Amino acid sequence: MTKLLHIPENHTQRFNLHNEIHARPPVPLNLPVSASHFALMLNDTEKSAEHQHLLNLCQRFGVNPPPQDAIHFNARFDNFLFHWEQHGEFSTYSFYSQKVDTQKPFTQSALSYAPRDWLAALQGKSIVAAHAVIIPEPNMPLTITEITAFFEGNAIVGSKMTGEDALAFTDFRLHNDGFSRFIIIDKSLQTQQAARLLQRLFEIEVYRVIALLAFPIAQKLAPEVSKAEQRLSILTSQMSQKSCDDAELLEQLTQLAAEVESHISHSQFRFGAAEAYNKIVKQRIIDIREVKIPGIQTLDEFLCKRMQPAMNSCHSTAKRFSLLSKRISNAGQLLRTRVDISIEQQNQALLTSMDLRVKMQLRLQETVEGLSIVAITSYVVNLLHSFTKALQSAGYITLKPEIISGIAIPVVLVIVAIGVRRLHKVIKRIDE
Repeated sequence: MTKLLHIPENHTQRFNLHNEIHARPPVPLNLPVSASHFALMLNDTEKSAEHQHLLNLCQRFGVNPPPQDAIHFNARFDNFLFHWEQHGEFSTYSFYSQKVDTQKPFTQSALSYAPRDWLAALQGKSIVAAHAVIIPEPNMPLTITEITAFFEGNAIVGSKMTGEDALAFTDFRLHNDGFSRFIIIDKSLQTQQAARLLQRLFEIEVYRVIALLAFPIAQKLAPEVSKAEQRLSILTSQMSQKSCDDAELLEQLTQLAAEVESHISHSQFRFGAAEAYNKIVKQRIIDIREVKIPGIQTLDEFLCKRMQPAMNSCHSTAKRFSLLSKRISNAGQLLRTRVDISIEQQNQALLTSMDLRVKMQLRLQETVEGLSIVAITSYVVNLLHSFTKALQSAGYITLKPEIISGIAIPVVLVIVAIGVRRLHKVIKRIDE
């Protein structure tokens, strides 16, 4: 008996993260099989109502419904197998039936077995719809002409897949029913192998289309980024001129930056999602392990030729906006530096003017102080003259008041000057 070992307390997300690798397993299929698959773009309100719609389907057939927080669900109903998955911005619905006409595989789809009223009540907007069949390889291998007939005569792409255990073909076109088509010829597929191949082909179809949602945005924004680049070029040219109005340029540059950032914020999610979806498409193409059939384009060749230019356009537009934002930021920083230097020069000129005014006030104050010393001396001497004149009239002194006043002038002048100087020292000491 194995002894259980004690481990520390589990992280709250341990089991969810551990089981995430098993979250979206392929649906177990019995071959041959017919499948219908579509993806719906949903808003938050439609997503919240989606579970109730699944519950209605399960109640109709007496099947246990998925949990409220489920993001994938599969069940077998009367004559079809159903699989549902909820993704970030879309949900996928798959229907499987073993009733397949190998001679005319697309005459009756697996979707035809689902309740029509239930399908009509589905919410959301269809972004992808596809039919697929897996049929056994006939005794006489099908010719390219016979395979093309399944696609209304359209040019087909395809290859040997999964270690050459199957042949798969499509035309990547929407037919009269609004669905694209895939046909898989089973050479020696295992049940799980067939389910994985079908799932990957459907994922290629879904993710390639949703990745291209960014392409119309790139086409719309390409002229806008060109105009913004031209405006920035004009503004930077004006910045090089000495007579330019820095404040006006800064205002225009700020407005341009706001417009560019608005475009980036509205398109960033779509461009980022397109890049992620495109990587999934490339990975799924690697997973199906294509081997070329002479004279027929592989899925990889076809998608690389048709899809990659659109993805490159999206990437280029996103990169141009990112670089433009950086250039505007650099220009704005340079212009702000110029404005700061101009303001600093104005402040320096103002300080110089203030310093000159202070010096002039100081000189004027010194002149006034010199005059005040003379005025105080004159005032004191006049008081002394009046006092000595009164003493002479009273007979206390015999010297003339004029003589005494004349002798007192230099003495009083020195005393007043010394007093004013000491007063300056006291004020300076208090200020310090």
